[in-house]
Amino acid sequence: MDEEAIWALLKGVPDPEIPVVSVVDLGIVRAVEKDRVRITSTYSGCPASAVIEQSIRDALDAAGYRDVTIETVMSPPWTTDWISEDGRQALQRYGIAPPDLAKAATCPQCGSTDTEEVSRFGSTPCKAQWRCRSCLEPFDRFKCH
Repeated sequence: MDEEAIWALLKGVPDPEIPVVSVVDLGIVRAVEKDRVRITSTYSGCPASAVIEQSIRDALDAAGYRDVTIETVMSPPWTTDWISEDGRQALQRYGIAPPDLAKAATCPQCGSTDTEEVSRFGSTPCKAQWRCRSCLEPFDRFKCH
């Protein structure tokens, strides 16, 4: 098995909720080993977990890696630190503020930091709803954890 080829293959598998980032760039794919791919969902109850696993399975099967097992690992839990720099930039371009430990989010539309959290609950469990006070646009922000 060519681990680099599998990494490259999985870099082409998009997240079903945010299709501009791959499961690799989100840090969902934790490891590629001799006979397995280890994954961790962004949340233990993420509704997209089954779709993500099936998308990875489909990509592996289509490339001839039918014997590679997918193993879900919950410990340590996924963290926003695992999102790659490419993933952070793709989120920003898509209109989602990447995770940042700063109290204020940077608006992905206009770049202002004059923003406020509207709700801890965004379009998916891993995001919160924010609003820019400068351009008045709402946007999602990845929750840091």
